[in-house]
Amino acid sequence: LFDRESVLRNVCTGCDTTKSSSFFKKPSFKMPNSNRLATHAGSWYTDSGAELNRQLNGWLNDADLTFGPARAIIAPHAGYRYCGACGAWAYRQISPAVVKRVFILGPSHHVRLSRCALSAVQYCNTPLYNLKVDQQINQQLESTGHFKWMDQKTDEDEHSIEMHLPYVAKVMEDYKDQFTIVPVMVGSITNEWEETYGKIFAPYLADPQNLFVISSDFCHWGQRFRYTYYEEGSGPIYKWIETLDKMGMDLIETLKADSFSEYLRKYNNTICGRHPIGVLMQAVEELKRRGHRMSFKFLKYDQSNQCCDKKDSSVSYASGSLIFE
Repeated sequence: LFDRESVLRNVCTGCDTTKSSSFFKKPSFKMPNSNRLATHAGSWYTDSGAELNRQLNGWLNDADLTFGPARAIIAPHAGYRYCGACGAWAYRQISPAVVKRVFILGPSHHVRLSRCALSAVQYCNTPLYNLKVDQQINQQLESTGHFKWMDQKTDEDEHSIEMHLPYVAKVMEDYKDQFTIVPVMVGSITNEWEETYGKIFAPYLADPQNLFVISSDFCHWGQRFRYTYYEEGSGPIYKWIETLDKMGMDLIETLKADSFSEYLRKYNNTICGRHPIGVLMQAVEELKRRGHRMSFKFLKYDQSNQCCDKKDSSVSYASGSLIFE
């Protein structure tokens, strides 16, 4: 049988085998290190602050500001040599002067988690500068009774949040002492839990001083990902993958969570951030019921490789922006 959730936990290049991990109810013990180390620096992206700054500057300068100011973005989390340029199109839409807090919602690739989990560290390190975790918001979220806490190893093993930290640091560099971050690991949650978390995050999304970063790659196609779905007569495989991804992207742009969920059920597309995306869409729907008006638009799409044969593989990347009207 096709175990989509198992595949989604293991789809990114460099991921470990899925394993159990320690989650705890309250950060009541002293962490081994109050800073989350930049464990993927030097491999998934450069550990040189000067080089990283140069790369991010270049990608951001090549992207256009066309759909801002963003209240939320969807952006990829692969190695920067694969998706750094694509991710810039989402980050280019941010107006840093108004942002005081950045929520970063990323999927779990290594551990089984049926809820959402918070980071218990004080700071997240990057080669640029360290980002302060918002303990007050963590306490507010914990008080709902629906959040667990990551231990430090789980936190540092996961790349889906870390890969956004340098971009957040870069975009917010002129205000680096004036904002905090809220990292949230989103587990393999049901549609009902996506709705529950959407309602929890909705008031935060409504606040123009908050920015939501939704971490997701799109289709992981190939035998190594256990996903080779292809509709005959669709042309080259890479074109079919783009068609498949853009069907999902079009549905995300409608901001109708049920339609996106039905698409995932129909095609099983290996979008690893499907649950963080689902939480965002549910938050949007909650705010629409309260009279808010929002729009979402994808701005950039790319693939790591063009698949022409069933022995090939690729990962897709998409960047988009949510604005309030």
